[in-house]
Amino acid sequence: MIAAGLAGAGLASAALLGYATFEARWYRLRRLVLPDTLRRPGATLRLLHVSDVHLAHGQEHRIRFLRSLAELEPDLTVITGDLLGDVDIEDIAVDAVSELTGPGRPGLFVLGSNDLYGPLVKSPHRYLTHRRLPIHGTPLDFDRLTERLDAAGYTTVRNTAVAVSTRAGDVAVGGIDDPHLEATVVPEPGVLTPDAAGLTDGVLNLGLVHAPYLRALDALRAAGHDLLLAGHTHGGQVRIPGVGAVVANCDLPLDQARGASQYRDRWLHVSPGLGHSKYTPFRIACRPEATLLELRG
Repeated sequence: MIAAGLAGAGLASAALLGYATFEARWYRLRRLVLPDTLRRPGATLRLLHVSDVHLAHGQEHRIRFLRSLAELEPDLTVITGDLLGDVDIEDIAVDAVSELTGPGRPGLFVLGSNDLYGPLVKSPHRYLTHRRLPIHGTPLDFDRLTERLDAAGYTTVRNTAVAVSTRAGDVAVGGIDDPHLEATVVPEPGVLTPDAAGLTDGVLNLGLVHAPYLRALDALRAAGHDLLLAGHTHGGQVRIPGVGAVVANCDLPLDQARGASQYRDRWLHVSPGLGHSKYTPFRIACRPEATLLELRG
């Protein structure tokens, strides 16, 4: 009886692991409409939100999915960090997202910690208790990454405000470096405002950060941004059906760890991301996804 029970438990564990590995490659595109995000009545802006690609060598399946998104021809593409997931992957990663931009269709990028440092093997206990590793992995070529992104039509926004022109109108953008990095100091809201970007009458005020720590979201809200975009959480990566995420890896409430919600009278969209650390190649009840947001005035 005991042996049969152990064998059954082993088979169930193997089946769950097999499914979790399969789900990590089961990409999808989610479409959402967010009303009252644009500052011009009747206006529409199609924004593609991509996050946490964590691209590693040998992941041609993820590259194919990313390239397929070019068919959407979004007005604006936003990558909220952790594009990289391996060493010497910068050029491959940029090539994978280079077709998502075009004339009148710019891109925006804010860094995640994994764009600076290669992945490390982490204890699940550290992840579940939000403890940060005191050391970092191999330094990545972040300068090359941003130079290549710039050539592909992306603007990297680091603790500042910028303005970009889209075919749907001008957008004021405030972006914050990843607050999951202990060295990051969230800037004062005045640095992130549309005025600081030189744009006071744009169609959208957009706040970006990789990890949606509350102090960063509060700074973007105080700066006057109407829509806040973030990633980092992986949607929990492991979700319990009927319950939701068991961890967000930051201080954001768990019920906001994935998708669109209201954060202090502002729209917040947290991408569940497309990838994972190459050392934890699984997802459960949390498919990898990109999101096409239709913003309306």
